[in-house]
Amino acid sequence: MERSGESSRQRAAETNALFSWTGATPAASTISLALQHLVAMIVGCVTPAIIIANMLGLPQGDRLVLIQSCLVMSAVSTLIQLFPIGGRLGSALPVLMGTSFAYLPTMQAIAESTGGVAAIFGAMIVGGVIATAIGLNVSRIRKLFPATITGTVVFTIGLSLYPTAINYMAGGAANTYESVVATRHLSEALVYGSWQNWLVAAITLAAVMFLSQYFKGIVKLAAILFGMVIGYIVAIPFHMVDISGIAAAAWFELPQPMHFGIEFEPSSCIALGILFAVNAIQAMGDFTSTTVGGFDREPTTKELKGGLVGSGLSNMLAAVFGGLPTATYSQNVGIVISTKVVNRRVFALAAVFLLAAGICPKFSAVLTTIPQCVLGGATVTVFSTIAMTGIKLITSENFDARNTTIVGLSAALGVGISQASASLAQMPESVTLVFGKSPVVVAIIIAVLLNLVLPKEGDL
Repeated sequence: MERSGESSRQRAAETNALFSWTGATPAASTISLALQHLVAMIVGCVTPAIIIANMLGLPQGDRLVLIQSCLVMSAVSTLIQLFPIGGRLGSALPVLMGTSFAYLPTMQAIAESTGGVAAIFGAMIVGGVIATAIGLNVSRIRKLFPATITGTVVFTIGLSLYPTAINYMAGGAANTYESVVATRHLSEALVYGSWQNWLVAAITLAAVMFLSQYFKGIVKLAAILFGMVIGYIVAIPFHMVDISGIAAAAWFELPQPMHFGIEFEPSSCIALGILFAVNAIQAMGDFTSTTVGGFDREPTTKELKGGLVGSGLSNMLAAVFGGLPTATYSQNVGIVISTKVVNRRVFALAAVFLLAAGICPKFSAVLTTIPQCVLGGATVTVFSTIAMTGIKLITSENFDARNTTIVGLSAALGVGISQASASLAQMPESVTLVFGKSPVVVAIIIAVLLNLVLPKEGDL
């Protein structure tokens, strides 16, 4: 009886450790939760590389090198955040780093104008220097971002992800009838907007909601993962799952440093450098939502400084090893907020899985067989949680007329301009790429400016 009691206490302690930064955790829970994080990000992590490779018409060998490098450097960037070098390079927060869509429009413009990716890597090094400089001065910059501002950023991040989730639920906008029939040779159920896509997405969403609301323990914590498994099974009879690429993928292959070279082209460095500065501020929003959702507190200056410096340096390292720009992944932040699981072991194991996917293309091929409608059905709950975390931050301060104006106008202009990016058609292309593609950029700028110029109640 005494041994049974000790065993029960040990299991309880391991389960409680899931909600602490350190401590031994149950193996089954750790693996399933790590896989949940991995599955949430794996497609987003490889898609920018695939888009750039397709646009440039890279040969198959170069495509594999680019995709592998993105996966491997995402894992390395994550490990730097989890295990700070010298206690300074890294945030020591439960975040996952991955190849970022935020840089994609500018990278496409650079690749198109230069005819390759070498200029992207040169611009990444310059951008990494800028992000590092912002991190080193975060104590001076942070006062510009009270909870109202960071809450607006997090809220806008959530809003900006909704179209991604809806497009995924509908099957992926790139899956036109012609592309599905001509190149994939799969069921027409994959065509964007088909009722089959919506049915599978709805079943996946319902499964996630049911498991998270009516179950406890690991099933509740890993509801997104189990919901995706259910959606995956449902998608099979509709012939949405293509496993043909698994057999052709290699078991082991290392990325090749400096494979594409590095070129410092001035206009490319300026364009990507601006985005690195803006996304450094956006990362502050992700770090904030992580600590608020996972630890019920705001991040310390040391955590923000270490996170931004670590991100800047890891991006410079990624450029050398041929990986595209990495950033904190908001969908994984959303999982932290949903589950409250913050143990470092879970995220370290997810990074190891990500590294394995990078050096083992066959493992990565298995994960990328997940239909987009399944991903959309599962991640829409995550994105909604991010937006609600922003609301929580906003309302943590006095929500007076001044703050209402800051939040409302910033979100309105940010989302409005990005949804009507054609309104910038008469502007230089660089302006459209920076301000017309992401609502977060405009929302951050407007929120900071309004916070500086609008009088506070005591000033009147």
